[in-house]
Amino acid sequence: MCGIVGFTGKKQASKVLLGGLERLEYRGYDSAGIATVSDDKICVKKAVGKIVNLKNLTENGENVPGNIGIGHTRWATHGAPCERNSHPHLSNDKKFAVVHNGIIENYTSLKKELVAEGFRFKSDTDTEVVPMLLQKYYDGNFFDTVAKVVSRLEGSFALGIVSTYEPDTVYAVRRSAPLILGVGEGESFIASDVTALISHTKDIIYIEDNEISVLKPGLIKIYDLEGNELSKEISHITWDIESAEKGGYPHFMLKEIHEQPKAIRQTVECRIKNDKIVFEEIALNAQKLKKINSIYIIACGSAYHAGMVGKYVIEELIKIPVQIDIASEFRYRNPIVNENTLVIVISQSGETADTLEALRIAKRGGAHTLSIVNVVGSSIANESDDCLYTWAGPEIAVATTKGYSTQAALLYMFAIWAADVLGTVSPGKIKYFIKELRKLPEKIELILKEEEKIKKLAEKCGKPESMFFIGRNLDYAVALEASLKLKEISYIHSEAYAAGELKHGTIALIEEDRLVVALNSYLRLSDKLLSNLKEVKARGAYVLTCTTEGNTGAVKESDEVIFIPKTDELFIASLEVIPFQLYAYFVALYNGCDIDKPRNLAKSVTVE
Repeated sequence: MCGIVGFTGKKQASKVLLGGLERLEYRGYDSAGIATVSDDKICVKKAVGKIVNLKNLTENGENVPGNIGIGHTRWATHGAPCERNSHPHLSNDKKFAVVHNGIIENYTSLKKELVAEGFRFKSDTDTEVVPMLLQKYYDGNFFDTVAKVVSRLEGSFALGIVSTYEPDTVYAVRRSAPLILGVGEGESFIASDVTALISHTKDIIYIEDNEISVLKPGLIKIYDLEGNELSKEISHITWDIESAEKGGYPHFMLKEIHEQPKAIRQTVECRIKNDKIVFEEIALNAQKLKKINSIYIIACGSAYHAGMVGKYVIEELIKIPVQIDIASEFRYRNPIVNENTLVIVISQSGETADTLEALRIAKRGGAHTLSIVNVVGSSIANESDDCLYTWAGPEIAVATTKGYSTQAALLYMFAIWAADVLGTVSPGKIKYFIKELRKLPEKIELILKEEEKIKKLAEKCGKPESMFFIGRNLDYAVALEASLKLKEISYIHSEAYAAGELKHGTIALIEEDRLVVALNSYLRLSDKLLSNLKEVKARGAYVLTCTTEGNTGAVKESDEVIFIPKTDELFIASLEVIPFQLYAYFVALYNGCDIDKPRNLAKSVTVE
């Protein structure tokens, strides 16, 4: 959600902060602000709405002096989106400024305590208790003050702090919220995402929960809460600034749709050796895998839909029951897990709050945990027993595309690998699956060449008041994701249903010209799906079908048809989703929507 950036060095801090905040716009926000330290004063500038408003207010940073500062893009949680609730927040004595991502769960009791002691609050936020506590506890030792304040906070948070008491130093601390450090020549950075720093440095330090980072120009030290200095490795980012820019595309989403063949190749090819899938980075070996008798897949949003694909494929290949759970549901019941349970958690950012907590619950139950994430050094990656990274590169658009596709690819690979280890699939079939898997990128490229046709379909069918996606088995899993993509960026109401459920209520909503999108590439159940199409056609529905080349039966029952290349039916999700990513994109474009930053949504959901 919210974005943080901080800087200390010789440059004018405001320009660095504004540039970093612009690169964090994709995370979702409703206001922005910066604070710099200069001449023993903290200068704070805030603006509601887009960062361009803050740039105009500050004359592109020209009227905000200082070589150190912190910045923030806020997504309203506590208090309405307005200037007084925007970050940074100041202490009453104006000696401390703070930016914060996350939620301070005990802020009500802390605020009551501080008000009783005479502190005056200007905002409705939970964040404002932090600068007040800093003022209350400051005794001349800045580090001890920060440690004492952090020990009093409950909840999840990432904090950036500056003060006139140490006018060249940024303090940073995190607990269950993303925050990284950037190492430059004579300058140091903090940010909630590497995209904010990539134009300045590719050298990154990942910090853990309850570690306090002290940043001076060109010098970074990290301590635990007791003041013990910690040793940290510097990680080098391999992608460049062009990867985080549009590269000639009108929107990040369209760019990232077209990057999927490359992203899947990067995710897949490095793990295939001598016609075998090899996961060198995980501890889940044959001995451990043979003891597993149940699997949970836990995720949110599109990652959940990728997990649904994984459920069907894993059960098919290794014959172990798989439950798929929404993370926010898993964490608030009493899941039955033990040492014979494998829990697979999926998160693009690796910081999804509900998924992270579900992971912790699974670990406390004794389960072996395997995460699938895109961000190296993220909380979920660090806390899992094993982690498989999707090498998707930066994904900027809020609506995920290549994140979903690479997650599905890794789930295929896990299923094939496990089937090979357990001997549930013959060696010849394993080679066949790997061969088909490696063909997916070129088949996706063929679908992308049909972009103009899908654009015309979006123009023709782009303004329904409500519509339905239907499918069976893996087609149903893709229907869930196709429907979500449309809702996310076009704001058109759509629902995905298992086609067999139509007669159990949903068919009451089918009327003349109601748009029904049928996914019909899982050919084992094609005849069943065609029966459902006859039912909706008889009630006046307008049917758009996606199916594999050569399925002539689908043509007879459809008003429009999208064909995708043939592949093994276990892998159809990777092909079938592509037309509907494009379809959602062009419908949103046709309706004038903000495609990369849809309303009310954020890229990384780091609070409940």
